[in-house]
Amino acid sequence: MALKTLKSKIKYRINRSKAAVFTPGDFFDLSDRDQVGRVLRQLVTEGALVKFGRGLYAKAKRSKLTGKLIPVKPLPDLAKEALSDKLKVKVVVSTDATSYNQGGTTQVPTGRVIAVKGRVSRKMAFDGKSIKYQYVS
Repeated sequence: MALKTLKSKIKYRINRSKAAVFTPGDFFDLSDRDQVGRVLRQLVTEGALVKFGRGLYAKAKRSKLTGKLIPVKPLPDLAKEALSDKLKVKVVVSTDATSYNQGGTTQVPTGRVIAVKGRVSRKMAFDGKSIKYQYVS
């Protein structure tokens, strides 16, 4: 496969990667910020990626049920991967999950509340569902 264009290089890197979450910074070694952003927007319109936050992209696939584009992983998994791997924020177990795991409640946590150490101002959402943060010290 001849990798001549920036788009083909970025697409090749995305397809070969085991990661599901990407930021524009992952591709700055190939070109500058403007061109990388332009290519990522093109890949979103083509359906190779979905955008789920400011500067956060995930691999996409077609849903077998609805036929719409969805991320390859659920939103909580994408958010945890983005926070820990890309944004270098410490992710810990939330109090709801701890309470459920210890038998203190029968309410199953949705996973959309992520406990973090420190502060995060980045909003992550896809298809009307968003991630909430629980700040732990």
